[in-house]
Amino acid sequence: MNVRQEARGKRQEVNSRLLTPVTGMVLAGGKSSRMGQDKALLPVDGVPLLQKVCEVAIALCDRVYVVTPWQERYQHLLPNRCEFIREVVRESGSGSRESANRAEEQRRIKSRTAHQGPLIGFAQGLIHVETEWVLLLACDLPCLRLEVLQDWVSELAEIPEEAIALLPRHPKGWEPLCGFYRRNCLNALETYVDRGGRSFQQWLAQHPVQPLSHFEPSMLFNCNTPDDYAAVSQWN
Repeated sequence: MNVRQEARGKRQEVNSRLLTPVTGMVLAGGKSSRMGQDKALLPVDGVPLLQKVCEVAIALCDRVYVVTPWQERYQHLLPNRCEFIREVVRESGSGSRESANRAEEQRRIKSRTAHQGPLIGFAQGLIHVETEWVLLLACDLPCLRLEVLQDWVSELAEIPEEAIALLPRHPKGWEPLCGFYRRNCLNALETYVDRGGRSFQQWLAQHPVQPLSHFEPSMLFNCNTPDDYAAVSQWN
């Protein structure tokens, strides 16, 4: 059984038990400045890191978006069920908080690409999401595990209506790039971004967020530096 067949089988098994449909979104727009090379392309267990993260997401979600300025760089390695959303530069004040104005917002966005931080990529990707919940993932999570994400999904049905997200919380704050967000947080997110906000932590501090009842710290390990990558290579 090849990787795609295995992922399809896992997704069918998972979806048969899920009561809450979830869309996956993987952010791959960073500059990898601390790594010194594109970390999304680094092999982990013989598979590029971005591909590895996407395969886990596909096993859980019917649809997975990859938000990146560099579709051409990654299109050869992503599974067929992944769809690209090109991250582009926003013009100041061009955001819209109403769905009827989102097409106009996109026309006002400049066509040149640049990294603006993960919050901008998330906002641009969220416009395309149709399910109530979206699983947001960074592309540098080498220890991501499907069975743990399945446990997390089971908590979504019990989340208070006012909560915009279900996220891991550690002593330093929320872990924003490995958790679930309600699609209806888009208006609040666009308002924050239009006012110049770029910090996930500051934005989340303004809204109700539900902490996960449990999580494994190893799941949140980010591969940001050569030392991080060396450690991952030793684990495998």
